[in-house]
This record gives sequence, C-alpha cells and structure tokens, in this order.
Amino acid sequence: MASALLLPSSSSTSCCSRKIHAAIQVPKLPKLSFSVPKIPKRNLGEELNIRDGIINTIPVEKFNVIDDRSHSSSTNVATQLYVILEAVADRVEMHANIGEQRDNWNTLLLNSINMIILTAATMAGVAATGGIGMPLLALKLSSTLLYSAATGMLLIMNKIQPSQLAEEQRNATRLFKQLQSQIQTMLAIGTPTQEDVKEVMEKVLALDKAYPLPLLGAMLEKFPAKFEPAVWWPKNQVLQEKNFSHEGKQCNNGWSEELEMEMREIIKVVERKDIEDYVRLGNLALKINKTLAISGPLLTGIAAFGSAFIGNGSWAPIAAVAAGALASTVNAFEHGVQVGMVIEMYRNCGGFFQLLQESIEATLEEKDLEKRENGELFEMKVAMKLGRSLSKLRELARKSASSRVDEFASKLF
Repeated sequence: MASALLLPSSSSTSCCSRKIHAAIQVPKLPKLSFSVPKIPKRNLGEELNIRDGIINTIPVEKFNVIDDRSHSSSTNVATQLYVILEAVADRVEMHANIGEQRDNWNTLLLNSINMIILTAATMAGVAATGGIGMPLLALKLSSTLLYSAATGMLLIMNKIQPSQLAEEQRNATRLFKQLQSQIQTMLAIGTPTQEDVKEVMEKVLALDKAYPLPLLGAMLEKFPAKFEPAVWWPKNQVLQEKNFSHEGKQCNNGWSEELEMEMREIIKVVERKDIEDYVRLGNLALKINKTLAISGPLLTGIAAFGSAFIGNGSWAPIAAVAAGALASTVNAFEHGVQVGMVIEMYRNCGGFFQLLQESIEATLEEKDLEKRENGELFEMKVAMKLGRSLSKLRELARKSASSRVDEFASKLF
C-alpha cells in the first residue's frame, strides 16, 4: 500500500524533470483573399464638391487648366475695360466743367464789350456837344482807347466763338456719358473680348479728336470754307451694335426681306430730307456768323477812328457814335443769340443722322445674318432714335417706296 501510494509521487517527480513536448493538432482554415478598392486621390476642389453633394464628371486636371486660362483672360479684359471706364468718367467731368467755364466766357465777354462800346459812344457824344481844350482831348482819347480795346476783344471773341465752344463741350459730355453707359452694359451682361477693348479705345480717341479740350493748336476751325457734319466715331470701325442677347434666336436672326427694304427706305429719307436740311441750315448760319464776326470789329474800328477826329469835322462825331451803336447791336446779336452755338448744334445733328445712315448701311452689308444684330431689336433702336413708333416707322418706309414723303425722318429735332 505504501509502495503503491509512493508510485504516483515518484512518477510525477520524474515527469516534471523531463521535457514534455505536446503537439496539438488544429485543423487548417482556408485562405481568404479580400480585394480592397483603391481610394482615388482627390484634390481640395473635388473634396468640397463631394461634401456639398456635387458630382463633378469633368476631369479635374483638365478643367482647372482651362478654367484658369479663361478666367485669367476674362479678368484681364475686364480690368482693361474698367481702366477705360475710369478715363471716360474723368473726361465727362472735364468736359462738363470746361463747358460751363466757356459759357461764362460768352456771357462775361458779351456784357463787358457792350458796356465798353456804349461808354465810348457816350464819351464821343459828350465830346462832340461842347468839349473844348483839355476836356475835349481827354474825352477823345478815352473814347478812342475804349473803342480800340473793344475792337481787340471782339477779334479774340469772334475768333474763338465761346458759345460754340460751350456747345462742343456739352455735346462731348453727352457722348462720353453714352460711351460710359455702353461700357457698363458690356461689363454687366456681355462677354467682352480683347477686340471690344480695342474698339472702345478707338471710340474714346475719336471723341477726343472730334471735341478737343485745348484751344491753342487743337481748336476746331470756327469758319470753315464748307459746312460739314461732326464726326465723332472711328471711320474704319464696323458700326453695328453688339447684341448681348443670344437666347431664342430665330432662324434668320429677326431679319426678313421686308425689314431690309424698310431700312433702305429709311436711309433714303434720312439722306434726302434730314441730312440735306441740316447741311443747308448749317451753311446759312455759317455765312451769317462770318458776316457778323467781320462787321463787329470793323464797326468799332470805324468808331475809334471817328472819335480820334472829333472837333475836326462834322462827320467824325456821327461816325463815332453811330458806328459804336451798330457795333454794340451786332455784338449782342452774334453772341447773345449765340449763332456759333446754333452752328455747332447743326453740326452735331448732321453727324447724328450721318452716323445713323452709316450704321444701317454697315449692318445691311453684312451678308451673314447671324453676325448682324437681331433684326427686331435693330428696328426698335432705329425707331427710338428717330422718335417714332414701329408702326410710324413702317409707314414712313411705305411712303418713301411710293415717293410720297412729305416729312422728315426724325421727330425729335
């Protein structure tokens, strides 16, 4: 029993002293292969689009290159147009201020010269009535000096024609404001290009040439040999307006044979009636202004010569007083009625109709209808420029076609 009890103890001791290698048989599991999809690399723009729920189907790399180039080009064109717009706004202010200044010149010079002439005539009359000795010499000398000063001032005033200068600046202000509005419209609803920038610059330079600011060396001729309408647009430029609306175009872009015939008849009426009438009136006003411009200084010169010989004959006082009174009347009529301003108004009106004629002709010469401005819109613009409704404009064209035109094309002026 004792030996039997000791046996497990001894066997356990011997087992602990030996190394036991146990091999556990575990069944082998089948190999599983998982295919993990590769996550495409996205840039910041794609991540933002995915977060906002926008799926971009255009390759990002190509889109970014094209967008950057087009954005840079459009930004450059817009920047150039804004620079020109600032220059145009500055010209509007300059022409408005200088026009007001030259209008003041006309008023001040007119009043001053007339007061000088009337004072000189009064002195000549007083000297003729009873002046003797030193008083007579003083009155004669004062009258002669005043008449001479009036002659010199009249020569300068008649040369520059302040009323005509003021009207030039008013017209320039209006036309620069019109150009300013066109540029703003182009930036707001159009897609300007580099060609548009070039055309706008040409318009600005043409306006500068047509209505110069300085007097010396750049002033327009006030007494040309022949009256000609004003030209303030580039002659080498296509004169049809930009069409900013391209949606819903008709197959013929709003043009038809009837509309083209209507525009051609309108051109005939404008040329035969309006342009011809304003050229006739302009030539008449130019001749009147030339006569008045020569008569004023001539009369003050005669008055100065007569006042210098007061006391030496009966004709001298009469010449001094009568010529002075006539000179004051001529000066008041020429610069008070502002004949120079009337001439400039006729020049501007003639230029307006010539521009309208050339713009219609340039539009009709374009054979590709898609490149023209929309026909219905163009007809409406012509009607508005002439102060007519569409029905009245078509009626005028029908009268012209039947040679029964007894009215002018424009109802505005």
